[in-house]
Amino acid sequence: MMTTMAQTDLVEVMNDDASSCDYPAIFNFGDSNSDTGGIAAAFYQPVAPFGETYFHRPAGRASDGRLIIDFIADYLGLPYLSPYLDSVGSNFQRGANFATGGATIRRLNESWFLRGLSPFPLEIQVAQFSQFKDRTTSFYNQGNVTSDGISRLPKPEDFSKALYTFDIGQNDISTSTQITSPDEVNATLADIINRFGTQIRGMYWKGARIFWIHNTGPIGCLPLITIKVRNPQPGILDEHGCINNLNNRAIIFNSMLKNLVVQLRASLPQAAITYVDVFSAKYGLISNATNLGFEDPGSICCGVHGNGVDVGCGNKATINGSEVFGASCRKPSTVISWDGVHYTEAANQWVATRIIKGAFSDPPIPVSRACRRQS
Repeated sequence: MMTTMAQTDLVEVMNDDASSCDYPAIFNFGDSNSDTGGIAAAFYQPVAPFGETYFHRPAGRASDGRLIIDFIADYLGLPYLSPYLDSVGSNFQRGANFATGGATIRRLNESWFLRGLSPFPLEIQVAQFSQFKDRTTSFYNQGNVTSDGISRLPKPEDFSKALYTFDIGQNDISTSTQITSPDEVNATLADIINRFGTQIRGMYWKGARIFWIHNTGPIGCLPLITIKVRNPQPGILDEHGCINNLNNRAIIFNSMLKNLVVQLRASLPQAAITYVDVFSAKYGLISNATNLGFEDPGSICCGVHGNGVDVGCGNKATINGSEVFGASCRKPSTVISWDGVHYTEAANQWVATRIIKGAFSDPPIPVSRACRRQS
């Protein structure tokens, strides 16, 4: 029932003047929350049961199905974004996805890559976009691209009319958990925000004009983290079982990000910049999960976790002489967390239908009208 309700909501949103801005393309930047196959193309494809709900096969996404960026594309009448790093079967005429799972805003050292973070931070993603734009423009100007080749590339004039979406920062907050001094935490988060601003300004000077920027979600509510908290002292968890300290860092980060957006609006005269409060949307889902048709928000659909067992989604392990497989749950549509870190398609769809309408945006406009600059 939950999936049907979410699908109905999405149809209602899609009928709400979805083509107002008539975006010719979407260019997305971020981490695994919006990666449609970049890190999979660079390294290893996820294995079953990833992708089982919608694609019925692993599709490069850290979910059982579609991500928020997929629902945004659906709403705008655009195809799902091909990963920039995927050389097989990609079509970039209506946009490209530069996001990679594990990506950060700040460039980290090699030791962090060994811990599962991406070697493609935002700085590299923006550099890849710049190269993509320059080469695409050059091909058109030279007139030496076959008709088939041109059909897979955006037109040079599309870059200034495209929607540029960003969903990144969660991994930066994760890497800051080793910092305990409040002053150092604030300084670290401020540095991350400054670097984000540098990349946005660089995109602007490369011709980007329409920005749709997600803040970071409630990282303290991720079940793979909360499940490790045993016998917590008072104040460690909030009333919904989320870790206060981590969520507070996300809130500080988001406050700094919102202030940055205000500064960017003042300094980039032709930019239309929308700040999207994904944190509130996701926390609203988590805090009201059972009333919305979902199970306990601390549940994990795919994988085996708890009681000393930790087998990731799609992985196998031998425990006490028996092979254990990280299978998926029977009804992913009733669970918020897919693998303890990422959301199920049903949860992504619930969040997407809310943020698409503009209820969590500053200014409060739907993504279909985000091309209009706010004074």
